[in-house]
Amino acid sequence: MIVVTGATGNVGSTLVRSLAEAGEKVVAVSRGEKPVDLPAGVEHRRADIGDLGELAAAVAGADKMFLLITGPQLVSGPAPEQVLETVAAAGVRRLVFLSSQGAVTRPGGDGYARTLAFEKALAASDLEWTAVRPGGFATNTFAWIEPVRTQRTVFAPFGDIGLPVVDPADIAAVAAVALREDGHDGQVYTVTGPEAVTPRQQAEALAAALGEPLPFVELTREQARGNMLRFMPESVADHTLEILGTPTVAEQEVSPDVQRVLGRPATSYAEWAQRNIPAYR
Repeated sequence: MIVVTGATGNVGSTLVRSLAEAGEKVVAVSRGEKPVDLPAGVEHRRADIGDLGELAAAVAGADKMFLLITGPQLVSGPAPEQVLETVAAAGVRRLVFLSSQGAVTRPGGDGYARTLAFEKALAASDLEWTAVRPGGFATNTFAWIEPVRTQRTVFAPFGDIGLPVVDPADIAAVAAVALREDGHDGQVYTVTGPEAVTPRQQAEALAAALGEPLPFVELTREQARGNMLRFMPESVADHTLEILGTPTVAEQEVSPDVQRVLGRPATSYAEWAQRNIPAYR
């Protein structure tokens, strides 16, 4: 049995569906804050992974687990070693951890300290483990939905700085392989899109998918920060802006790991936009 935490998120929901379609017995874990729409046969368990008792109950009976930390868990909560000991005691033997590229490209940053601590704890554990380190998500541009719908305009900072943003479905696909197949123990996969794309180019891709022009208005760093603080911790917002505004060479590089694990190219932002354009109409 495979437990998927963060099961209502961009990666988790796709992972749950793909595992169920592959015939796996799946338990979807979430805090119950979003509506849960699961494939037939998938069990839902409500738990906050910050509560070790709830976590133990959520993973009971599972031998494999997809672990995602989000929200407050990105900066606080039980020690990573305690989390791993709890799931191992419940029977988990293989664990795929959704890490972040920023944990290694910005190792001194407070926004990634806990993520990096989880990676180190995994490496020191007796679990069979894989870390998946995505770059920026294509779905971050869901933040543009309201202004696109109401003003037919895109507002974003750093309009001409490109990053190889990744389709969360590709992240889920890599995680599914690592969960279901042998040969991924101790592996770390950096997951990116196939090319760097700027916010201005993303707006152009959305406009092409929409069939209408979308003017691009460049926000200042402070304007963007104010928007981010509505849904993420301050330290995470600051480090996200650092990556968006002053990316390192490594953060701008295209990784071959999607091709290596899946045997196909990573999904482009333009392809993602075509698939998700109904959300912007």
